[in-house]
Amino acid sequence: MIIGVVGKANVGKSTFFKASTLADVEIANYPFATIKPNTGVGFVKVDCADNFFNKQCNPRVGYCVEGKRFVAVEMIDVAGLVPGAHEGKGMGLEFLNDLNQADVLIHVIDVSGSTNDKGEPVKPGSHNPADDVKFLEEELDYWYLSILKKTWEKFSRAVSQTNQDVEKALHKQFSGLGSSEDMIAGILAKLGLKGKKLMAWNEEELFSFARELRRETKPMLVAANKIDVPGAYENYEKLKKEFPDVLFVPCSAESELALKEAAKHKMIKYLPGEKDFEVSGNLNEKQSKALEFIKNNVLEKHKGTGVQEVLDKALFDLLKYIYVFPVSTGKGEDQQGNVLPDCFLVPKDITALGFAYRVHTDFGDKFIKAIDVKTKMTVGKDHKLKSGDVIEIVSDK
Repeated sequence: MIIGVVGKANVGKSTFFKASTLADVEIANYPFATIKPNTGVGFVKVDCADNFFNKQCNPRVGYCVEGKRFVAVEMIDVAGLVPGAHEGKGMGLEFLNDLNQADVLIHVIDVSGSTNDKGEPVKPGSHNPADDVKFLEEELDYWYLSILKKTWEKFSRAVSQTNQDVEKALHKQFSGLGSSEDMIAGILAKLGLKGKKLMAWNEEELFSFARELRRETKPMLVAANKIDVPGAYENYEKLKKEFPDVLFVPCSAESELALKEAAKHKMIKYLPGEKDFEVSGNLNEKQSKALEFIKNNVLEKHKGTGVQEVLDKALFDLLKYIYVFPVSTGKGEDQQGNVLPDCFLVPKDITALGFAYRVHTDFGDKFIKAIDVKTKMTVGKDHKLKSGDVIEIVSDK
């Protein structure tokens, strides 16, 4: 599972990425500071099951603080896009193709309106951030259309001539984009294209299909960055009304990065996603003023910097993922005695058998049953799991 970070240049995209991962990336005040995609590891925040066992967990990957488990997710940050990216402008096609591996997208915008459509700094409030929301969705939709059109004529003819099932054929053709048969069926029904021969689709219908396929396979939320700049919050409120179907999260990537760097150097104690921090080291006057500004203008006003909320909502609200702990004993441990060493992020409605395969192929192949450790109930292979479950898999060894 990969989270893609996308947006135009100079909106704080790389700052958001670094604040999420603390990766060493270039942050600069000019377009195309990022050329090659940056990759790193971010973390989503969940309630750990260690409280249930009254033990401190031992994460193999990630970390846990005060009952909050931070589970690793892979992230990719591509270079800033410009209008016309789907036509190749600004190395756009290369950057868009870098996003092909992403399962969910975070669109970072400058909600203060201080970055124009070319990614150049302008006076705050002089650019309408609504244009950025429209621009990126349009670029992604036309990118998908270009992918479809590469093989559409030959593909649609073959499907018609051989009387193939349209839904199965479309899924097979575009499975690389993350489609499913049910997804394709839903899109065709929504667009009124169910039963219509592919060769009879017009240009508008093909574009509508590309747009819906993109929305389904690349769900996206908008990180309304630079929320601490005067006038930004008012823009954020306007955007929510103008785009009621879009999920917006206000954030200040710069503030999150400053807090994490301060915590890294043991100047403060700070837990990502929280609305306060505790000074634990010596601060000079400049550092004290900077942290006081963040506390008053970001944490208290917006209940946090928003960066952690963006990551959590991308995974759990958009992708509808859940988190499950696999263990080897009813005590919540593995065979070496480590407490809850692993936490898996998996699609909703995953079954016990499906989860067994996620943990290890052998567990799935030799599956006998599973035990819900919290309830001590034995469950079968078709039992659907839920977030926070602790599952012991019993297999034929």
